[in-house]
Amino acid sequence: MAADTETAAPGLAEIRDFKMTVFALRDELERARGATAEAVRQGVSGANAEIGQLKATIGALRDELQEWPVRRDEAARLAQAANLDEIKQLKANVAALRDALEAARLGEEAAVRQAIIAAQDEIAQLRATVASLREALEQATFSKQGEIAAARAQDHAQIVQLQATVRELREQLQAGPAKRAK
Repeated sequence: MAADTETAAPGLAEIRDFKMTVFALRDELERARGATAEAVRQGVSGANAEIGQLKATIGALRDELQEWPVRRDEAARLAQAANLDEIKQLKANVAALRDALEAARLGEEAAVRQAIIAAQDEIAQLRATVASLREALEQATFSKQGEIAAARAQDHAQIVQLQATVRELREQLQAGPAKRAK
């Protein structure tokens, strides 16, 4: 009985290690959802490294199971079956985590594309507004220049009229003393 416990202990330790790895991957996924696209790429890289570790652990476990003596074959087959089931679950979890990371990355890319499109639309609207304001300013400037030219022409006409009036008054003044002298 003690020998069975000793032989099952490494298998249980491995299962515990697998469970701890699954919890670590779940935590990593939660952190990756809030990260930027760079964090997503780093998460995928970490998941790939974790997959490599899991494969190495699986290989080591299979080697260990094959080295056990013949009298423990039944225990080894049971442990192997349990481990293979755990491995399938872990692989499924790793695949699910990878899919979730990829979905998060795609979501971020879509959001970035939408933000770029919105910014381009706003820039186009602002450019159109600037163009219409420039046109309005040019029209206003042209209109003001016309008004200024008209006002100058009117002022010039008044100046000419006033100069003519001054000449007449001067002539009358100059003619007035000559009439008095007669």
